[in-house]
Amino acid sequence: MEPRSRSFYVLAAFFTLFVVFLYGPVITIGILSFQGPKGGLTFPMNGVSIHWFYDLFEQQAVGDIWGSFRRSFALGLMVMSVTVVLSVMGGMAFRRKFRGSSVLFYLIIASLIVPSILVSLGVGLIFNILDMEVHWATSGFGSQLTWTLPFGLLIMFAVFNRFDKSYEEAARDLGASPWQTVRHVVLPIIAPMLIGVALFGFTLSYDEFARTLLTAGSYNTLPLEIFGMTTNVTSPVLYALGTLTTVFSFFIIGTFLTIVVVMRKRQASGGSDAGSGLV
Repeated sequence: MEPRSRSFYVLAAFFTLFVVFLYGPVITIGILSFQGPKGGLTFPMNGVSIHWFYDLFEQQAVGDIWGSFRRSFALGLMVMSVTVVLSVMGGMAFRRKFRGSSVLFYLIIASLIVPSILVSLGVGLIFNILDMEVHWATSGFGSQLTWTLPFGLLIMFAVFNRFDKSYEEAARDLGASPWQTVRHVVLPIIAPMLIGVALFGFTLSYDEFARTLLTAGSYNTLPLEIFGMTTNVTSPVLYALGTLTTVFSFFIIGTFLTIVVVMRKRQASGGSDAGSGLV
């Protein structure tokens, strides 16, 4: 085995530092959330317990943790559903050139370039000018779509660029209508990618702060609630909340990835069964 060069160790050390920088804060908060009942917000730890996780489920002196969690979860599901539907529709529309398609594409992507706080301010001002209530389910929902839709569309552009049109042509040759072709051919093939779009939509919405700051109205979402708690909560219960939300995020990601794996296995087994049937 040839000895590794010095550049390998330099790059390995750099990558290790990058991982520590990326996950160090999360790991630190996770450790501090297991402080003892008399523990504080910093090291050294004063005992080890799950006291602050129990305390998290009790009535807090400030804030509405579980109400804000329900709002964030509901908002994430709303954003996810609309993002998937509009991304598929937009991806299929852009498969054919139409007048103004390039301009429309750049307008969509431009929302990723504009600072999030300006988007939040703009949406909030529009609702105020129209004398409409600023609420997390309306203005907050709209401002978050400006964040999730471009990502969903970019994913669908990549999917349809690699999509084999011969499947659609075969379906049409067999007498399928355009809707039947989409429903029975296109959607089953791109279904695993739609799970990825859904994952992007939910996770980006669930922890979005800046675009919700000025559009949530009187009721906070979970990121806003956590930010508010940093100014008046002086116990590790805040770390316990951060640990639980992180675990929940990883659980959602793992669930979506499991669904993708199961769908791919079913597609592969379906293809092999069809092949054996032809033989």
